[in-house]
Amino acid sequence: MDLSTIGWNQEARDKILLDSDRALQGAVKEAVETMDGKSRDEVYEFLFQKLQPQFVDFKPGPDLSACADAVANGEVSLES
Repeated sequence: MDLSTIGWNQEARDKILLDSDRALQGAVKEAVETMDGKSRDEVYEFLFQKLQPQFVDFKPGPDLSACADAVANGEVSLES
């Protein structure tokens, strides 16, 4: 077995992505419920602090910025 061929199967990859999405959704939900009236930067920092410990080598990107903007602007619906 060549090291470059070792990796997660598709089922595991899907589960990892689903878990990541749920972590982000949970952090955004908590931000909506607790950060009313806070600035975009404060919301971003809150989301970063919630998510960073949950991931190895966490590097937030445009998704986290978009979520912070949406929370700060009151654009997140908690209804499914």
